[in-house]
Amino acid sequence: MNEQANVQSGPGPSSKPPSTKELRLNPYSLAAAEPMGDEPGLGRLWDAVASRLQRNGLRPSGVVLLDGLDRDERRALAGLLGRPLTAARIRVDLAELDERLRSVRDGQGVIAIAEDLRGPLVDRPASRLAARQGRAAVWAAARDALDRCDLAGQGWTERWLEELRSTGTIARIDFDHAATLLVRAVQTLTALPLLNGTVDRIGRTELASQVSGSSHGLDDGQMLAGLVLRGIAQMTERTYPASAAERRALWESAGVMSDEISTTVLTLGMRPPGVHPLAAGVRARSEANCETHLSLRDLRRIDTWVTSGAEVFVCENPRVLEAAMDEGASKAMVCTAGNPRIVVNSLLVQLAAGGAHLRYRGDFDWPGIGIANRIIETHGASPWRMGAGDYEEAIAQAGTAIDDLPTLDGRPLVAVWDPELAPLMAETGRVVHEEALLGLLVADLLR
Repeated sequence: MNEQANVQSGPGPSSKPPSTKELRLNPYSLAAAEPMGDEPGLGRLWDAVASRLQRNGLRPSGVVLLDGLDRDERRALAGLLGRPLTAARIRVDLAELDERLRSVRDGQGVIAIAEDLRGPLVDRPASRLAARQGRAAVWAAARDALDRCDLAGQGWTERWLEELRSTGTIARIDFDHAATLLVRAVQTLTALPLLNGTVDRIGRTELASQVSGSSHGLDDGQMLAGLVLRGIAQMTERTYPASAAERRALWESAGVMSDEISTTVLTLGMRPPGVHPLAAGVRARSEANCETHLSLRDLRRIDTWVTSGAEVFVCENPRVLEAAMDEGASKAMVCTAGNPRIVVNSLLVQLAAGGAHLRYRGDFDWPGIGIANRIIETHGASPWRMGAGDYEEAIAQAGTAIDDLPTLDGRPLVAVWDPELAPLMAETGRVVHEEALLGLLVADLLR
């Protein structure tokens, strides 16, 4: 009796945990699903589940489709899903799978198991939204900076921002850093002599210290320097520089010096007064009928280069100065060698401030008219054989050889000193370079 009582009081068959052998015999039971979560036959399932969860915003919804299942995969999936599986194609509902897993994994659902098996999952919709918001904040910061500097809505600033977007210039850096760089780029552009209307030059290291706190903040290779150069290129309607020399020239076009000795201005006949050794050397070269190249540092050492009231003839092409030197002309001359660089403009400022009368001569083409406009308006120069009558005379001298003259191309510009010149040039359609008038120009210099 006692033995019988002991047997009856023990646990019943329903409370006895299943043995390992029983689990293997019944692979579709819930308990059998637990040890099968990471077996090889489920690899494709968890790859598909992880991908779908990330697309879903980490929500267990939707279905994944598996096709071409082999025998091992069907067996593993049958154990995980708790039902027989004989077809080679199956649709797995993630909500149902999540509910089933939670019932046997102490509440651990499909997301937690997928991360255990496939590593951290990313909420891709949320990431895309954050990226869109971050990018919007970057451009909003740039536009706010432009607005504070009264540059918003200008044609070149709109082209600049569009170029930065299309080239992906700042896409590789985090949003906060990108916004900071764009704001500093706007501040740098605002501080440029070209933009703020001053003729005073500024050193690149000095400018860099002002806007970035580091004297190397605008060195070649720095992202801030690239952003600013793209802005200058849009402002001046130039192409983005591809070489160190082109970058230096673009900086100089905006009034920023890379250094004070690498660029010079070609001169002839300068006779600076005083006992400074440089002044004496320049006078000696002029007496010897030799040209002199002056650097920015030279211009800082000496303020006065000619006597007040003296004429200084300014040409664009070095051939004009060379021809004058060959003929022994003693007039003071400055050659811009194309579009005036900082060192050229700095000398012209000094000459005008010292009472010199500047006379400018360039090519009869649209770039030449543009250069002449800037020199005449900026430095108070007067034209030197640059009127409509001079152009008409040069065309007449060409006679039947007019067809040999270059064709006039490009966007027409109005000559500020002679409103009749541009229409005449456009009608004639020919370029007349300075060299075509060498005889007349040298005669002026000898007179």
